[in-house]
Amino acid sequence: MADEDAEAVRRSRGWAMTELAREDLDLYAILDLEERIAALEAEIARTRSQIERKRAGRAAADAFFAKPANG
Repeated sequence: MADEDAEAVRRSRGWAMTELAREDLDLYAILDLEERIAALEAEIARTRSQIERKRAGRAAADAFFAKPANG
C-alpha cells in the first residue's frame, strides 16, 4: 500500500516550474513578489552553476578520451 502511495506522488521532471508558472501572482503583496524574485534568481544561479559543473566534467572526459594527435 505504501509503495502504491509513493508512486502516485511521483511527478514528472519540471513539474515544479510548471506549477510555479501557473500561480496567480495577483494574490501576492509586493514584498512577497520581491522575495519570490530573489528565490528565483538564486535558483537560476544554482542552475547555471550546475551547467558549468557538467560542462567541466564533459570537457575533462573529452580530454581524457581524446585520440592522440601523433597517434
